[in-house]
Amino acid sequence: MRTSTARRMGTALAAAAALTSMAACSGSGSADGSGKGKGDAVAKASPVAALKQVQQKTGGAQSAKVEGTTEMGSTMSMEQSGAIGWADGLSGALTITYTGGTMGEALKKAGGDGSVEARYFKDEYYANMGAGMAANTGGKNWIRYSYKDLAELGGASGDVMKDQIQNSTPEQGVKALLASGDVRKVGQEDVRGVSATHYSGTIDVAELTAKNSELDAKQLAAFKEQLALAGVTTQTVDIWVDENDLLVKKTERGEMKTGTFNSTLFYSDYGTEVPSDRPEASDTVDFKELLKQGGTPGGAS
Repeated sequence: MRTSTARRMGTALAAAAALTSMAACSGSGSADGSGKGKGDAVAKASPVAALKQVQQKTGGAQSAKVEGTTEMGSTMSMEQSGAIGWADGLSGALTITYTGGTMGEALKKAGGDGSVEARYFKDEYYANMGAGMAANTGGKNWIRYSYKDLAELGGASGDVMKDQIQNSTPEQGVKALLASGDVRKVGQEDVRGVSATHYSGTIDVAELTAKNSELDAKQLAAFKEQLALAGVTTQTVDIWVDENDLLVKKTERGEMKTGTFNSTLFYSDYGTEVPSDRPEASDTVDFKELLKQGGTPGGAS
């Protein structure tokens, strides 16, 4: 019984880590994006003016197809693809496939094949890891994760994660650069056959979070301490923008205790239809229920 419970817990926690990778590589930035551009000629006059135009156009598109890769030191490497929307928080569906790292090994040991189907909604998301996981959850294929529950489990970092994952949209990369105070135009480059303008900047991770979350002073201090323990100090963000002022590529690089963090995402088909159906309740188990069965862990990563 203990082995079965451990498998359930390991699988559930591994899925939580995978699905929140959207938050990890979103960069919950902030800037005064309310000002409307006065035409493309003016917008292109400086990197800041241009990015404010990009923020407005990309944010207004409300949905897109996304695909990319993420590496987090020895913890995980994965590929993801699907469609996301941001008309009212994050929504959509992604297929996430582990290609290496300890998280991928944990999923395989729990009976999975290293692939996770994810569905995102404003206040929650769901994970389906296939028959191997279902065998450990009473035959139910989906695990439901409430952002509120994950925030409570993760303490200060959980609160920030909740804020970030609910705002994990393409425009967040633009906002991050605007907030960094260190944005520069690199030049014109080709992105999958599309001519795009390349912008780059370096962000103080802790300072950026301080500017944009709703955390109180105590939560923020605790989160900064966790960042310091993880060895995360700065992060480099690069974005590529097409002639329609829409984000087509974003990369992020940083250093963690477990190694280098790298993320590359490609965006296309803005305005695409986004899946909106929740899994059947009869085929879903709540993450909080799995915690009750296995005992509450000390925290969420």
